Amino acid sequence: MTEVLDRVLDAVLARGDLAHLALFLWAGTASALSWHALRELARSNRRFEEFVTALAHVDRLIRGRD
Repeated sequence: MTEVLDRVLDAVLARGDLAHLALFLWAGTASALSWHALRELARSNRRFEEFVTALAHVDRLIRGRD
């Protein structure tokens, strides 16, 4: 992976196309941050689902159905 990135970086720098390099870095960073945010959202949804399940279990215990 690093080897491929090095070759791409060398090719861009050899042509002197810094605008494309900046755009590539921006897009890569934005993609990584989006992936991280979605991963955290999925974790948050799982924790909330566990909370609701536990709350329902406590409700059933209080009402004497379990």
